Amino acid sequence: MEVKVYGAGWCHDTQDTLRHLKELGVAHVYIDVEENAEAAEWVRQHNDGKERKPTLDLAGQVLSVPTNRELESALREKGFMA
Repeated sequence: MEVKVYGAGWCHDTQDTLRHLKELGVAHVYIDVEENAEAAEWVRQHNDGKERKPTLDLAGQVLSVPTNRELESALREKGFMA
């Protein structure tokens, strides 16, 4: 099980989410959709054709541009944090 964060280096929301995951101590993999065409396509498939950043995959649960509260709730639900 892993947390994947699909985003872009220039995206403020992506950077906020990455920082929040680090603060929570949640291990994650960052995938830059600007450098990975397959990842960009995956994001569009899960967002009605839009490239929303960040889009996260929490062991199969997809979150698009979640608030910190939504992210923490999903992380707890999936067992990534207590």
